[in-house]
Amino acid sequence: MDKQQAEGKMKELKEQLEEYGYHYYVLDQPKVPDAEYDRLLQELVHLEEAYPELATDDSPTMRIGGEPASAFKKVTHRVPMMSLSNAFSADDLRSFDRRVRQAVGEQVSYVCELKFDGLAISLTYENGSLVRGATRGDGTTGEEITSNLRTIPSIPLRLKKPVSIEVRGEAYMPKQSFERLNEAKEQAGEEKFANPRNAAAGSLRQLDPKIAAKRNLAMFAYSIGELRGQTITSHHQGLALLDDLGFKVNKEATVCETIDEVIAFTEKWVENRHELPYEIDGIVIKVNDLAQHETLGFTAKSPRWATAYKFPAEEVMTTLHKIELNVGRTGVVTPTAVLEPVVVAGTTVKRASLHNEDLIREKDVKLGDTVIVKKAGDIIPEVVAVITEKRTGKEIDFHMPTECPECDSELDRIEGEVALRCLNPKCPAQIREGLIHFVSRNAMNIDGLGEKVISQLFSHQLIADVADLYTLDRDELLALERMGEKSVDNLLDAIHRSKDNSLERLLFGLGIRFVGAKAAKTLALAFDSMDRLRQASVDELLSINEIGEKMADSIVSYFDKPEVDELLEKLKQAEVNMQYTGARPVLEQSDHELPFSGKTIVLTGKLSHWNRKEAQEKIEALGGTVTGSVSKKTDIVIAGEDAGSKQKKAESLGITIWTEAEFVQTMEDLD
Repeated sequence: MDKQQAEGKMKELKEQLEEYGYHYYVLDQPKVPDAEYDRLLQELVHLEEAYPELATDDSPTMRIGGEPASAFKKVTHRVPMMSLSNAFSADDLRSFDRRVRQAVGEQVSYVCELKFDGLAISLTYENGSLVRGATRGDGTTGEEITSNLRTIPSIPLRLKKPVSIEVRGEAYMPKQSFERLNEAKEQAGEEKFANPRNAAAGSLRQLDPKIAAKRNLAMFAYSIGELRGQTITSHHQGLALLDDLGFKVNKEATVCETIDEVIAFTEKWVENRHELPYEIDGIVIKVNDLAQHETLGFTAKSPRWATAYKFPAEEVMTTLHKIELNVGRTGVVTPTAVLEPVVVAGTTVKRASLHNEDLIREKDVKLGDTVIVKKAGDIIPEVVAVITEKRTGKEIDFHMPTECPECDSELDRIEGEVALRCLNPKCPAQIREGLIHFVSRNAMNIDGLGEKVISQLFSHQLIADVADLYTLDRDELLALERMGEKSVDNLLDAIHRSKDNSLERLLFGLGIRFVGAKAAKTLALAFDSMDRLRQASVDELLSINEIGEKMADSIVSYFDKPEVDELLEKLKQAEVNMQYTGARPVLEQSDHELPFSGKTIVLTGKLSHWNRKEAQEKIEALGGTVTGSVSKKTDIVIAGEDAGSKQKKAESLGITIWTEAEFVQTMEDLD
C-alpha cells in the first residue's frame, strides 16, 4: 500500500470508527460488535505507525492514550465557570422563582437537569476540532487535561459540523465501571476509591493518559460557554445543538413551565436516582430564555438565573464503639468501625469502612468518638469525619497491630502500598475469604454456599481448599447445625452443576492477583483451556489486548507454584470443566437479523431458566447491550417474577416487555 492509498484507507477507517463510536457511546445503540470495532481500530493504529505524518489529533487512536505529561498547564477560562447557589427545600425553590419573576416578569420557563456527581470540564473546539480540554479549577483558572479527555469515548474529537464552540460538561464514572475498578484495586491490594466522583477526578488528574483510557469514563455535555458564528435563544435550544453536534446530552432534561413542575421533577429524582447507572447529587434548575439570563445577571460567585437543588443529606452522626480488623483473601488487613446502629440512606448501618491505618491517623479517629457516617456512592458505609467538639476525654487511641489478627504472622507494608498485608499463604482468614470468593456470583456461582456456610464448613475442617467442595460427604453435611436433608441435597446439586461452568468463571474464582472477571473472560477466550493458559509465557500474555505487565507476571507466577499444580489436579479429578464453553463474539451478521442486534435490554425480576449473568451473556453474544435501568433508550425489558418498578416504568414509556418465557423461546428458536 503506497502513501496515497494509506491516506484514503485511514480516512475511511476514521469515519467508520467515529460513526460506530458515536452510536455506542453517545446513543447507546451499538452498530457492530466490540470485536469488529477493535479490529478496525487496530488496523488504523498500524497504518498510523507506518505513516506517522498522516496521523491527526482527531483520530480515534487518540483515545488509547499518549505519552505521560510531566505536569499540567494552567488554563484561564475565557468565560468563567461559576458555581451555583444552592436550594435545599421546596421553599428555597419557590424563593428562587419569586426572585426570578420579580426581575423578568411572569413569563418564565425553566430547564431541569440532573446534577451529575463527577468533574466539571471545559472543551474548546475550533472549526469542529477539539483543541483543548480543561478542568473547572477555581472557576477562573483550571488545568489543561486535553490528552486525558481525548480518551473518553463520549467526547467527540471532531464535531458533526465545523463549529467553533466552548462546551461545558461533567466527566463521570458509571457505577458499573466504579465497581469493576474497585474490584481490581482490591485484588491488587490497593486502596479502593471512596466514590465514583473521586474515581473520575483521580483518573483525569493522572499524568499518564493511558490510565484514564482504562477507566471507562463518560461525559454529559450540559451547557455552552461560548459560541461563534450562530445564535441560540434558549438553554434548551443549546442542549439540542449539542446533541446535533454529536455530544452525549442527558435525555432526562425537561422544560418546566411552573415552579410546581420543577418541584415535582426534584421529588421524582429524590425517589428514583438510585436506579440510574451513574451518580447524581441533585437537580440543576436554569431559566430557559437566554435573554432573561442577561437581565438577571450574576452575583460575585454565581448566576442569578440558575440554582442547584441538593438532595437531602445522607450523612448522619453516631458513636464508634470499636475497630475490628478483617483479613481479606489477598492478605490485606482492613480496619472496620463498629458503630451504634444508625439509619443511613434508608438502611440500618452497624459497621463502616475505615480503609487503612493512614486514613485513621489522618481523620484522628479514636474509640468512643462521635463520627459522621455516609454511604460512599450511596452503597458502602464509611466514616467521613470525627466531631472532635463532642469528645469527653474518655476516647482511646487506636493502634494497628504488627501481627496478623488471624495467624500471628508479621504484617508487612509493601513499598508503594498503603495497606498492611499478611504474607502467610496458609493464613486461615485468607483461605476462608478465598473460598467465599470462589463460590460467589461472578465466580463459580454456587447457590447455598454463602459466607456463613463456607465459614461453617471451614471451621469443621470439611474443606481446606476450593477443590474440597467437590468431595463433600452428604452424611457429614447432615451432621452440621441447620443442615436438613433438602438443603444439603440442594447444596450438593448446586456444587455438581458448577462443574460445568465455562473456564472464565473458574479462572476468576481462583483469585489470581490482578485477574478480575473481565480479564478472566479475555484469557479464557484467548487460550480456550486451562492447560494452554498454564503454559503461556509473559510475552504471549502481553500480546493479548488488555493484559498488562503486572497481570502477566502475576499469572505466570501463580501457575509456577507447586501447590497450584496440586489444586488444579484435584479439580480435574473432581471433573471440574477447564475449557471455555461460553458464547463467542458475533463477528459477522447472519443471513437473518439477530433479535438483539443494536438493541438495549433491561433484565428485571427473578429469572428461573437462567441466572442474570447467563442471560446477559446470551444477549451480548447476539449483539445486544444489557443495562441496569429503564429509560427512553431501552428497546426491550425482559421481566421475570416480581419485576416491580422497572416493569411499571417500561409500561409508562411504551417500551416492549417480554416475559421470561418469550425470551427463552426466542433463544431456543435460534438453536
